[in-house]
Amino acid sequence: MEQNKAIDKFLSKNAQAFPNKVVVHYEDNIITYSQLDKEVNNLAQGLIELGLRSSDKVAVILENCPDFVRIYFAILRAAGIVVPLNPLYKEDEIRYILKDAKIKFLVINKELLPMIENIRVEISDLKIIAIGGTKEKNIIPFADLLNKEADPVEMNVEENDLAACLYTSGTSGSPKGALFSHGNLIFLTKALITRMDLRIEDHNLCVIPLAHIFSQLTNMLMPICLGGNVTILPRFIPSAVLNEITAKKISFFSAAPAMFSALLAVLAKDQNYNISSLRVCISGGAPLPLEVTKVFMEKYGVTLTEGSGPTEAISCVGHPAVYKPGSVGPVLEGVKIKIVNENDQELPQGEIGELCVQGPSVMQGYLNLPEANAEALRGGWFHTEDLVKMDEDGYVYIIGRKKDMILVGGMSVYPSEIEQCLSYHSLILEAAVIGIPDKDRGEIPKAFIVLKPGATAEPKEFILYCRKHLANYKCPRQVVILDSLPKSPIGKVDKKKLG
Repeated sequence: MEQNKAIDKFLSKNAQAFPNKVVVHYEDNIITYSQLDKEVNNLAQGLIELGLRSSDKVAVILENCPDFVRIYFAILRAAGIVVPLNPLYKEDEIRYILKDAKIKFLVINKELLPMIENIRVEISDLKIIAIGGTKEKNIIPFADLLNKEADPVEMNVEENDLAACLYTSGTSGSPKGALFSHGNLIFLTKALITRMDLRIEDHNLCVIPLAHIFSQLTNMLMPICLGGNVTILPRFIPSAVLNEITAKKISFFSAAPAMFSALLAVLAKDQNYNISSLRVCISGGAPLPLEVTKVFMEKYGVTLTEGSGPTEAISCVGHPAVYKPGSVGPVLEGVKIKIVNENDQELPQGEIGELCVQGPSVMQGYLNLPEANAEALRGGWFHTEDLVKMDEDGYVYIIGRKKDMILVGGMSVYPSEIEQCLSYHSLILEAAVIGIPDKDRGEIPKAFIVLKPGATAEPKEFILYCRKHLANYKCPRQVVILDSLPKSPIGKVDKKKLG
């Protein structure tokens, strides 16, 4: 059997095998495999006729919708490189990436046209394809490409050819474009299907932004590779998610920890939802509070597992059948990991150090950043900056980030340990901890807390609570109560905005 060398071949293969099977549900619309494959050919041919050349980069700024899936696969089928951008980005952020990546085409909704007006003046050769757009001011209507009635598009694409450039915000500095080959995406898709036991009969629910690799893999590439189907929601609204799970008998669901917490809050008040169809849930993007996992598994009988790894090197994902509290699971089969100290020396099992990854899940490198590549990929291993430890069974536990670690009087304090402690308090909905300068100790922990609805408390109460459960030097010296924590689009707390 011929090996798939390009990720889009999974779609054309399943369009032959299951032509009339529904692949995407969106609002009141359905799309079959044969329909999606035909639309992808039309769009790919349209891009080629507009001048797209092999390895040209196409930026996509769309919310969750079927058009994201269509254009993603079309760019790959035309041998281009897809560059998905967060639809929440502002003008300056978009401008930086379009220039850094030398973007040739930009696919957007017509509502964003006013925001990019200045950018279009600065990048005069940028071709704009607008969904809902009309032929004015050099705008190319998306519908014109979608309705081309093209023959199947066949390009000579190999596994080593680049498929995606995914910009990561990182902890500091400008965003970096992580480059992924077709082989990277094929490996990750197949490895995750195996690890998470995704089945052809599973129905996925997509609420995480498709601009993020976590969603691209779990909500698009995995089901389409397997011949499954997915319901796409434009945004996360807890009641809407629970309605879809109940009505469509959703069996596979990926989300951020804050989303799972929000679902539990609604379920606690409303007994009309039925989530018994859920077979496997996976959380990613941030640490998952143990209490949330416990409630899902013990009260609702739902398997909730966790995955980890930066965009550049997804490495560890939990087995749905084997639950270890607090673990992000063992390494994916075919990937190697090691845990090292500051001198890149491998540490014994059980010791805390930096997680390094090697194998086909690791990006090809950062776009235009040879020095960053040399640093991040030194010695042939991607250095994640995640501080972890590993148990005797090879299960990995995230302790924190190297840059997040707080040095209190010379002693290492990991924010995640304090956050986990606070998450057990009956009045706390969410907590985040950072280090702030202190003239006597160098740094001290500072906690930011969101209370559960209707709860009231004084900050000192939580300092005293921590002192009952943690060594004094680990306890926050300051606590701030907020209405909400600043978050990224996938629900990860943005600690850069806390201070």
